[in-house]
Amino acid sequence: MAPCDALCSRHRAGVAFTTTAMPGGASTRRYFRVAFADGTSAVAMFFPEGGKPEEIQKAHGGSRWPFLEVRDLLAERGIRVPKVFGEDTAHGWLLIEDLSDDTLANYLLRAPGEKTALYTRAVQDLAAAQAALASLPEGSVVATRSFDYDLLYWEIEHFREWGVEARGRAMAPADREVFDAVASRLAKRIADLPRGFVHRDYQSRNLMVQDGALVWIDFQDALLGPRVYDLVALLNDSYQEFDRDFTLARLGDYAARAGLSAAERDRLSLEFDLVTVQRKLKDAGRFVFIDKKKGNPSFLKFVTPTIKKVQGAVSRLADADADMALLGGVLARTLGGEYA
Repeated sequence: MAPCDALCSRHRAGVAFTTTAMPGGASTRRYFRVAFADGTSAVAMFFPEGGKPEEIQKAHGGSRWPFLEVRDLLAERGIRVPKVFGEDTAHGWLLIEDLSDDTLANYLLRAPGEKTALYTRAVQDLAAAQAALASLPEGSVVATRSFDYDLLYWEIEHFREWGVEARGRAMAPADREVFDAVASRLAKRIADLPRGFVHRDYQSRNLMVQDGALVWIDFQDALLGPRVYDLVALLNDSYQEFDRDFTLARLGDYAARAGLSAAERDRLSLEFDLVTVQRKLKDAGRFVFIDKKKGNPSFLKFVTPTIKKVQGAVSRLADADADMALLGGVLARTLGGEYA
């Protein structure tokens, strides 16, 4: 903690402080709330891999972490992100603004009546951000990464490995052949969609509520991908449940803010369901992976609800999409009642 102490002392010179560990999530990052004797506070973030040269080299120019580069890009384009008070990247530490514990998920537990207003703001903010980020600086780390075929296909196979096989289930050989073929075609279809800025995990635990506004966090993995990817993360959030009318209304709010035509709105709904199938299969597998490989079982309770979101999207697509009909059959036979 010595580097952290030094950062805190530089930020509030001569002011005593205490640090308290904060709950973590699925990543290896650790967080500590720093309370200063003058009544102010900050959050110290520790990246275990942060001091490694290969991690820093992922950023533009080989000089800054992706977190810092993306943060600065978002701030420059008018998106609210945490302020940075101090850096010691050589030792894996940052000192940033304390945004309290009011994630969107937490905030709505005590103010459920604000759900519609906040989710409307979230989709409108996303549309505005996508427009502001339509062009990226030369050499931006965001532009070096994308949801290409290989990544999308790997994520679907991640579900088969962890969401199926690691749970003691198995696909029949014929079903495995169908699954792999459909996964390949689905990955290609999504990879071929027009690309723009994607936060990658734009959901209720990564949006902070501050005076009615939303602050983005956990954006360090931003990349290029389909416009609906962040909409799927938000509106088919594994940690939340929305009825279909609510989801369609928020897609309408997004479309209005983005200035989409009627034809584009119809296409948006189709893309939303296709990406839902891919993203939610990956999420279901990832929750099992986190338990098996990281010893954190807290996400297992979201596996079945996440698979249900896949089922909903597949059922809407299956009548007009032969691949989705095939996939639905494989999942029903493999997962049984969990997919019903």
